[in-house]
Amino acid sequence: MSKQSDLHLLAPGHAGCPGCAPSNLLLQICNTLGKDIIVVNATGCMEITTTQFPQSAWRVPYIHSLFENAPAVASGVSAALKAKGNNHTTVVCIGGDGSTYDIGFGALSGLFERNDDVLFICYDNENYANTGVQKSSATPFGAATTTSQVGSKHHGKERARKPIVEIAAAHNIPFAASASVAFQADLKAKLKKGQAMKGARFITVHAPCCLGAGFDGSLSIKLARLAVQTRLWFLFEIEGGKLKLNFNPKVEKPVQEYLNGQKRFAHLLPPLFEEIQAQANANYARLLDWHERSVPAQKE
Repeated sequence: MSKQSDLHLLAPGHAGCPGCAPSNLLLQICNTLGKDIIVVNATGCMEITTTQFPQSAWRVPYIHSLFENAPAVASGVSAALKAKGNNHTTVVCIGGDGSTYDIGFGALSGLFERNDDVLFICYDNENYANTGVQKSSATPFGAATTTSQVGSKHHGKERARKPIVEIAAAHNIPFAASASVAFQADLKAKLKKGQAMKGARFITVHAPCCLGAGFDGSLSIKLARLAVQTRLWFLFEIEGGKLKLNFNPKVEKPVQEYLNGQKRFAHLLPPLFEEIQAQANANYARLLDWHERSVPAQKE
């Protein structure tokens, strides 16, 4: 093993797909937050690929829990640290969008309501990739999955994705943010900010799935960047009801540039492209309005 690989708190050689964006995210999480963390990981791709018995890629304390209860386990770890007088170790709970948006959302909402001292990070690859590419409530409108199929009457997923960051912020937690695996400086800043705070903190990170979306793994970061540039994903953070857009493309790219590179959108025809573009424009207008209302008024 090289000296360089020894530096990483997530060891190389795990079973993630070549070019796996969520694996890249885990590496960034570990290298940014450092050794003084305890990771609680819900069942999902990143648990399966990094902890195949008898091996583990984790070089930090690690707990695997279920799809539905990882936030509750993280709350328990946080309470135990508090009882021991440990106020320096960061409890990091990690889940995919299936666990975060759907199966484990009740436990996550409870964590938020109690304002437990946990940094929750969602790797959002927009589908249940681990169990065969089923749709989740993070799957975007129009995407084909094994449970949002394409035919004469259906054209992929028929509902827009759940606005998970706004839902988290509605619990009045200290910090809720949206990031992307392609914008590493922004992601690192949000990870460090979340680590420095106390209480419940939430970051969801777009990490496209080459298996679930149908593209070559070498394009993972390019597509993640395109998602932001086409305004199908946004970089922002919410504190105290105020929203800050962290990246605002002056000239946005058309959504087709992002959609055309993925097999899950290969069935789309012009009317659906237009509908997705309209959704992107509406979401941008909504977030921009919130951002502008959150900016302090300039003194004359």
